[in-house]
Amino acid sequence: MDLALAQNLLSPPILFFLLGAAAVRAGSDLEIPQPLPRLFSLYLLFAIGFRGGAELGHGAVGAQVAPVLATAMALAALVPVGAFLVLRRRLGAADAGALAATYGSVSAVTFITARAFLDRLGIDSSGHMVAALALMESPAIVVAVLLVRRAAPGGAGASRLGPLLHDAFLNGSVFLILGSMLVGLLSGQGGRTALQPFVEGLFPGMLSLFLLDMGMVAARRLSDLRRAGPFLLAFAVLQPLAGAAVAALAARWLGLGLGDALLLTVLAASASYIAVPAAIRVAIPEANPGLYLPLALGVTFPLNVTLGIPLYLQALRLLGVPP
Repeated sequence: MDLALAQNLLSPPILFFLLGAAAVRAGSDLEIPQPLPRLFSLYLLFAIGFRGGAELGHGAVGAQVAPVLATAMALAALVPVGAFLVLRRRLGAADAGALAATYGSVSAVTFITARAFLDRLGIDSSGHMVAALALMESPAIVVAVLLVRRAAPGGAGASRLGPLLHDAFLNGSVFLILGSMLVGLLSGQGGRTALQPFVEGLFPGMLSLFLLDMGMVAARRLSDLRRAGPFLLAFAVLQPLAGAAVAALAARWLGLGLGDALLLTVLAASASYIAVPAAIRVAIPEANPGLYLPLALGVTFPLNVTLGIPLYLQALRLLGVPP
């Protein structure tokens, strides 16, 4: 684990994340012009989707793919239920629901960082794990909103479930990654060869620039964490560990290889700070963004990309997951 941890902490993307955080804490005027972070995000989703589709088309799709995707969706639906029940002891329904959606959904950048980590270690992973990423984005949003509405007097708002489902399953990040995966699948090896300099050659640099910006964003959110209190700070650390433990056991039961098992574990441990906040602002407008956004971005994301990924890898090895 020490070697994997050192390789992760000393990789350029993680060092650039720390550089961005250091720039804000030191009072530097370093700034990335606002349209570019969005471009970086779109590129990463496009590249990981295309590569996953190409890999899915290149390899044989075994009988275990459907159970893996079903398990991924089950995790995305069940994690927010458990989180909501815990959070309701201290928070109102709206804030509990927003946090449950945040921690039930997934972070594409954490997944991408884990893929890069596996590539550095020479550990293979399957293209269908990109489909798992896409399928885990939206169920938590729907489940959390249903829980909030159920907790409201008279279950108000249930009649608007249709638009919610439409927005949740067709949000831009899900649509792009699924569409890119389909393009990669249909274009096959020829398409992968044609786009290889773009989707693979540029990938480490674009990920580093994106994480540089994320480091600055996370550092600016640290001041907001004072409002959270020790209970929510503990939740932001322990909830990902609980999700990772359940996913690791599921991966062992499914018989996944080490690479796929790590990606499933990382997905269950991650928290959304892009797709969910955008949906929650519309679906649960009374929820306080000063709670769910800083916890996901200021606590869970940095812990996962620096310490969590190698920790989960070691845990999977201890469970006897095959390489």
